[in-house]
Amino acid sequence: MHIVDGALSLPVLAGGAALALGGVAIGLKKMDYDHLPQVGVLSAAFFIASYIHLPLGFSSVHLILNGLIGLALGWAAFPALLVALILQAVFFGFGGFLVLGVNTFNIALPAVLVFYLCRGGIISASPKTAAIWGALGGASAIALTTIMVAASLAFSGDSFVLAAKATLIAHIPVMLVEGFVTGAAVLLIRQVKPEFLNISEEWDHD
Repeated sequence: MHIVDGALSLPVLAGGAALALGGVAIGLKKMDYDHLPQVGVLSAAFFIASYIHLPLGFSSVHLILNGLIGLALGWAAFPALLVALILQAVFFGFGGFLVLGVNTFNIALPAVLVFYLCRGGIISASPKTAAIWGALGGASAIALTTIMVAASLAFSGDSFVLAAKATLIAHIPVMLVEGFVTGAAVLLIRQVKPEFLNISEEWDHD
């Protein structure tokens, strides 16, 4: 899901950088610094999950967990994912620095959208309902990220259209796996540490 340096046109790089900068600014403004350890843990989870690549045909895929990160952090997903992507670029050469803004925006915006679409479901009194909404959030985040990555490639020139189509096809299994993993994670976290998803605070208000 990381686009590498040299693959995108200058307008796409500039637009992605500007949008990512805006998202990070909003995320820092909205971040509850009492929950900073939670942000760090989820940033590390993304760092580790996306480090493990599984071969699939001519390419490879990996978990992202941006749905789970979005459900827990909302707008704070932007700075959390930016830090993880910077560390991946520094230590492992994933993606690159020129494309950092586009990669951050493509992964973090779906996380924020999932927060608004599915947050109400995961705080439901019914664990089954929460797990279903968690699964929908996990799968939807990957679907949206995949579409955005494909669009970034397609907008950079006709030569990347085939790669954009391949990206969409290759990540269909990842959508299903992420849905299952996120749904199971939401169910487990609700039982053992609901405050990690800020759920206990919502229940207290009710």
